[in-house]
Amino acid sequence: MRKSLGLALLLVTGTGGPVFAQETGAGGGGPLTVDGGLVIWTLVVFGLLLYVLKRNAWPVLLAAVREREQKLERQLAEAEKNRAEAAALLEEHKRLLAAAKGEAQEILNKAKTVAEKERATLLAKAREEYERLLARARKEIDEEKEKALLALRQEAVDLSIAAAAKLLDANLDTEANRRLVTEYLAGLELAR
Repeated sequence: MRKSLGLALLLVTGTGGPVFAQETGAGGGGPLTVDGGLVIWTLVVFGLLLYVLKRNAWPVLLAAVREREQKLERQLAEAEKNRAEAAALLEEHKRLLAAAKGEAQEILNKAKTVAEKERATLLAKAREEYERLLARARKEIDEEKEKALLALRQEAVDLSIAAAAKLLDANLDTEANRRLVTEYLAGLELAR
């Protein structure tokens, strides 16, 4: 290719010398005058230059342009592929994010349900314990009341016997009297 370019330059410079000599030597011709020989030589040099360029430089230029075009097509295809992959990854990410949000919401709902059940269970146990303690307290109160009433009756019987013994000034059987007073008090209690 360098040989061809060098040959083309040599031809151009070689033909330029006689043309310059003709212009200065003839003395007549202005800038708009057409010289037939010069036109022919210009066309021949242009044709040779075109032939040399077509033969040597044109295939290289076309190959470079084609290679550049193919490279751009490959880059565009790769960019399109990457864009499609990025879009697919974005959709996958959105889907996974939505699924994670759904799972998190489901876990929260389950946790709330479990907490409510646990709360209800604890309240039921507390209520049951309260009721049990209340029943036990009432039972103990009733037992203490019964013991107090029994002690009070016993005291009343003893006082009644003592009072009756003093009134009668006689030594009565304390056990028989005690039974008699107890039966009388029980009869009074039933009458209420």
